[in-house]
Amino acid sequence: MMHYGYNGLIGVLVLAGDIWAILNIFQSSVSNEKKLIWIIAVVLLPVLGLLLWYFLGPRNGRSS
Repeated sequence: MMHYGYNGLIGVLVLAGDIWAILNIFQSSVSNEKKLIWIIAVVLLPVLGLLLWYFLGPRNGRSS
């Protein structure tokens, strides 16, 4: 019996969001130390790190 529900889809969406966040962190203009801290936060806390980056990360001219 193979019943997975939506867990796989949610996992893929979180993974895609984390990859997006990490790419944006690399492209940001913050110092390398801050980039490292943000990347560690996103990798260790995938959902929370992604949300923190989205709301608290540097803007780089992006409107919010």
